[in-house]
Amino acid sequence: MGGGGVLTCIPGGGGPSVASLWTEVNRCGQNGDYTRALKALSKILQETRDDVTALHCKVVCLVQSGSFKEALNAMNTHSKVLGSDVVFEKAYCEYRLNRVESSLKTIESAPEQTDKLKELYGQVLYRMERYSECRSVYTDLIRNSQDEYEEERKTNLAAVVAAMSQWEQTPMEDLGLSEVTYELCYNAACALIGQGQLTEALSKLQQEKCSSRESFQDMTEEDVESELAVIHSQMAYVMQLQGRTEEALQLYNQVIKLKPSDVGLLAVTANNIITINKDQNVFDSKRKVKLTSAEGVEYKLAKKQLQAIDFNKALLAMYTNQADQCRKLSSSLQSQNPSHPLPVLIQAAQLCREKQHGRAIELLQHFLDQNPESASAIKLTMAQLYLVQGHVTKACDVLRSIEEYQHKAGMVSALVTMYSHEEDIDGAIDVFKQAIEYYQAEQPGSAAHLALVREAANFKLKHGRKKEAVSDLEQLWKQNTKDVYTLAQLISAYSLVDTEKAKAFSKHLPSADAMSFNVDVDELENSHGATYVRKKAAKVVGENLPTEPGQAEVKKKKKKKRGKLPKNYDPKATPDPERWLPMRERSYYRGRKKGKKKEQVGKGTQGATGGALADLDASKVASSPPTSPRPSSGSTAAPSAGVVPPRQQKPSSSGGTRKKQASKKKKGGKGGWS
Repeated sequence: MGGGGVLTCIPGGGGPSVASLWTEVNRCGQNGDYTRALKALSKILQETRDDVTALHCKVVCLVQSGSFKEALNAMNTHSKVLGSDVVFEKAYCEYRLNRVESSLKTIESAPEQTDKLKELYGQVLYRMERYSECRSVYTDLIRNSQDEYEEERKTNLAAVVAAMSQWEQTPMEDLGLSEVTYELCYNAACALIGQGQLTEALSKLQQEKCSSRESFQDMTEEDVESELAVIHSQMAYVMQLQGRTEEALQLYNQVIKLKPSDVGLLAVTANNIITINKDQNVFDSKRKVKLTSAEGVEYKLAKKQLQAIDFNKALLAMYTNQADQCRKLSSSLQSQNPSHPLPVLIQAAQLCREKQHGRAIELLQHFLDQNPESASAIKLTMAQLYLVQGHVTKACDVLRSIEEYQHKAGMVSALVTMYSHEEDIDGAIDVFKQAIEYYQAEQPGSAAHLALVREAANFKLKHGRKKEAVSDLEQLWKQNTKDVYTLAQLISAYSLVDTEKAKAFSKHLPSADAMSFNVDVDELENSHGATYVRKKAAKVVGENLPTEPGQAEVKKKKKKKRGKLPKNYDPKATPDPERWLPMRERSYYRGRKKGKKKEQVGKGTQGATGGALADLDASKVASSPPTSPRPSSGSTAAPSAGVVPPRQQKPSSSGGTRKKQASKKKKGGKGGWS
């Protein structure tokens, strides 16, 4: 919508100089030079201070120049002279100065509702998020107007429908708006997002992106990307909702790098990046959060968008361990939104991070007493905190008090699990009973109802409550009398409770002939599903082939691997019959000689004695060949095969080598000769 109208030249009283000034004003107005027109009007007003036409033209020039405050001051100063002639200009200036309440009052006080006032009225209602009234205004304008602004009105109407779909979850209506322009197509995609039709919305945005590129062929690539930034940001939002966070983050960062002039677009993009980061990459989130606080953001976004940004600021303060900042922001949010549960949940989360679970529960209980309409989210959080503290029974009591989820399958499963953990079988059975009674009244015979009955029966049978399980099993069997499995369970339960009824129900069992099946075991094992069955060799079906007389079967014999023999093995020698016995248990074992080496250590030079020098002379030792040990009487001669003979120890002058040799001898003494 443009400024406050078109300049008109109506010369007032005065000399020829005033007439020439009016000519100058007219010429500047046609050329759009409103600054020079203001100079000429100021000279005219010096001559005729209360000239209505001059004052009106001055207001229009100030509006066209963007000087809304000066224009509003001029109208307020000369309100008696101007009267209702400048109602539209005054309301427009108030709207541009974000004084929407004052603008609404000015429009409603106008003596006549012209088309341009109705246009402005629709803009004000949209800014105030009164979408239903705004839609009525634009629908009436489109129906009763015939001018060149019809396409703009349709665009505004499409924006209203999209806002209603996103922020109020209002079902879409087919208003017959053709998507011939970029704005109409974009608004249609936003409306689809509000309805949860994400795939269709993304397809429409991609289609609009391609068509926009074709229309921007004369622009540079940088300018094209700047024009497409809003489409990329919205596409990333859809991808984020679809769980494609990596692709969404890439598009978001692409938009941020372009640094678009739209502070609202930057704020929304930065906020969505923060939601992807969560408690990770907090330093990047701290940089991005500054973009959400730019000047003028509050006038570009809806209240729910601003609220979401403030909530994320508090959560970011919690993730960055800024406890005081988190408490300050969440308290401010709670004062602004006293019935919203999220600020209290943030405060409770901060207390939990400080290991103050008791205070967190008290805070949630206090909010719950004041706002019972928010019971579901608060009670679920309280139950979780009770479980953290180990109070399972209290958690069960809180969960059972949530009427909204009391009969849901997930809630029943959670309660039964917790009661079973506490060994409160009666409590678990009571949960089943209430859920079955609810479905019996609301959805009798439904899949959910029968599933609950079966689970209740199995639970009772598992815990030995056969008498209580009988009624459930009988109810299940009546729903499907061909269910042999349920019938078998019923007979088994009745056999311990009422044998007569067990006999009566056993008559409904199918006969043995009816239950027998012609099953080919080999085919079953070779089937596709039998993956863990050890397959047997295929059998040859038919008669044995005749064999020629004298032809014998040749069986394959498995070759035995010969063991390795010792290097000094003598095949002519008789092996030792006691070779399998430990050395200590053999008949010729005489024990180890002790104390002989100890006497020689420490005597003489470097631990050698005079009498031992001859024994340690290597030249003398080498001259005589090593002798083999003699077996004692009653034993056979040479060592047997497979037993390693003893090694000849070479003398050394160092004590360390002697110790090493002794350790080797000790190690080898377990099996061979010593």
